[in-house]
Amino acid sequence: QVQLVESGGGLVQAGGSLRLSCVVSKSTNSINAIGWSRQAPGKQRELVATISSGGSTKYADSVKGRFTISRDDAKNTVYLQMNSLKPEDTAVYYCNAGWISAMTGQYNNNYWGQGTQVTVSS
Repeated sequence: QVQLVESGGGLVQAGGSLRLSCVVSKSTNSINAIGWSRQAPGKQRELVATISSGGSTKYADSVKGRFTISRDDAKNTVYLQMNSLKPEDTAVYYCNAGWISAMTGQYNNNYWGQGTQVTVSS
């Protein structure tokens, strides 16, 4: 129903920037949001940003002010612009798709991409 393909990861020095891309293909109306999550070694997966079908965005406190999630509908692509990167941002980043409840604001994802590695050196 939904396919997600991430790209754009790599190695960057602290303070640098990267832009991740997620190409979204879907044949279902069961999703209304795209998110980016990350998982560092030995840590739980963390949801860092979401964008709804209406364009509303939310960010984890750890990335607020540094990361920007955006969407290009013509290209069926969602981006995560990452600025002022820190070594703590090192993780595998996953694009995901799911549903944000209009009642509660909670996000639940049902689909995942393969992940792309982001490494930030000190």
